[in-house]
Amino acid sequence: MRWLPWPLPALLSWAAAWAIFLILGQPEMIGWAPALCLAALAGAGLALLQTRRWRRVIVALGFPLSVLTLTTAVPAWAWLLPAALLLLVYPASTWRDAPLYPTPRGALQCLPELAPIPAGAAILDLGCGLGHGLRELRQAYPEARLVGLEWSRPLALVCRWLCPFATVERGDMWARSWQGFALIYVFQRPESMERVWEKAQRELASDAWLVSLDFEVPGQEPLAQVNLARGHSLWVYKPANVAQMPH
Repeated sequence: MRWLPWPLPALLSWAAAWAIFLILGQPEMIGWAPALCLAALAGAGLALLQTRRWRRVIVALGFPLSVLTLTTAVPAWAWLLPAALLLLVYPASTWRDAPLYPTPRGALQCLPELAPIPAGAAILDLGCGLGHGLRELRQAYPEARLVGLEWSRPLALVCRWLCPFATVERGDMWARSWQGFALIYVFQRPESMERVWEKAQRELASDAWLVSLDFEVPGQEPLAQVNLARGHSLWVYKPANVAQMPH
């Protein structure tokens, strides 16, 4: 299930939990209270199939929250407010890319040695969110020109305020040209990495770097790979110079 495109694994997990509850909750079965516990446990178990922590949390909480919506006195329309806010900040068109997940502090401090760039060169942070990656890039490359690209308009506005040292653009990472940048930084999803690699090979110069936090490019040998704290890892590539390997 974890290899299915998101959010299909979440929807299937919630449906499975509800099926368990509705079937086992009948009076002739085990009753609603034990069935409720079993369904919640099943949802939590299915959540463990996900590789990312934020996905596990969403899958595990989906069934209990849906039960809560049916058993509280809160008007049904009130539950649409957080959903509307989520869609405003994180539009459905971006679901195939990364969610709002910040770059950990100190994760990029080793980059100047692994991926050196000239003073004044430009760096592009794809999906900059609230600017955590931009701030880490500034620590690593204090003389670089930083550009952040964010699809969500509210996040882009907040990021501009939080990161006055960078140029924050609101736009589509796939439509925006990557030409002219000495380094592209991504913290996306495993499903996005092949597309990132293809675009990087088309548009980056021979001396430009592609740096990915946590997710490798399938079938490609990195120039460097560093294991970081809390299970994170850093992958460094030169798309124009790395020969493609067979999948």
